[in-house]
Amino acid sequence: MASEPWRGILVATALPFRKDLSLDLDAYGDHVRRLVDGGCDGVTPNGSLGEYQTLTPDERAAVVRTAVDAVAGAAAVVPGVSAYGCTEARRWAEQAKEAGARAVMLLPPDRYRADRHVVIEHFREVAQSGLPVVAYDNPGEGVVDLTPELLAELHAEGFIVAVKERSADVRRAYRIAELAPELDILVGADDVSLELVLAGATGWVGDLHNVFPHSCRELYEAVSVGKLDTALPLYRTLHPLLRWGSRTESVQAVKLALDLTGGYGGPCRSPRAPLYPPQEAEVRVAIEAALAADCH
Repeated sequence: MASEPWRGILVATALPFRKDLSLDLDAYGDHVRRLVDGGCDGVTPNGSLGEYQTLTPDERAAVVRTAVDAVAGAAAVVPGVSAYGCTEARRWAEQAKEAGARAVMLLPPDRYRADRHVVIEHFREVAQSGLPVVAYDNPGEGVVDLTPELLAELHAEGFIVAVKERSADVRRAYRIAELAPELDILVGADDVSLELVLAGATGWVGDLHNVFPHSCRELYEAVSVGKLDTALPLYRTLHPLLRWGSRTESVQAVKLALDLTGGYGGPCRSPRAPLYPPQEAEVRVAIEAALAADCH
């Protein structure tokens, strides 16, 4: 396991619910073990793909403990600790540390249009938990944009060690590298994974890893060493699925893909509704093509 637990292939884990929408921790533990066996370096529970906004506090804490138990020291656990304010986010970071997580992932204040000063204080507070903090830049869904300049400031202050870059603007990777060359950049948008790894990303926190962990690792490693003859055909095969990670229905798509490939995705909690028939058909076609190409 890497000394920097945020590097390599990390999975933004989907979270299984039973038909009555109760949390199935046994199935989640099995899923995490499958991902570790599939060559993933770590898991990130309680992110958007894990529907953390729908969980009770007890459920959210139990998910982290289940992930730590399931990896059994063979991979890193880097939970999402995002919250409306820094006090709650720090509590989640402390809970993660007590459970055995090795780092945490943090959005700026959730659903609050914070200014620069508030964002810095938010990350300062969570960093006091004692765990390394990976910033999560997701301007498409949040209301605060972690610009390269702001990320560089947070890194200079010692509040973050890396950023999960989900803006899908590959140009940001080069600007971040100029302003904060020691700040690790992690792929956060599956459909620009090849481009961001070429730009110097040291890890990939991905959605599709839930479904095809071996193929995603193969893609990441091929790009990392410049084997584009291997990487490009695989990237083209996976891209109809990778691009779902940037769509509103990403959770539903991943869960359907799991159901179609022998795993268990199951239902989502409200407000996420099932895919519409044309959307479901699109996922099915993409999965069939990936399986025909021996993706796994």
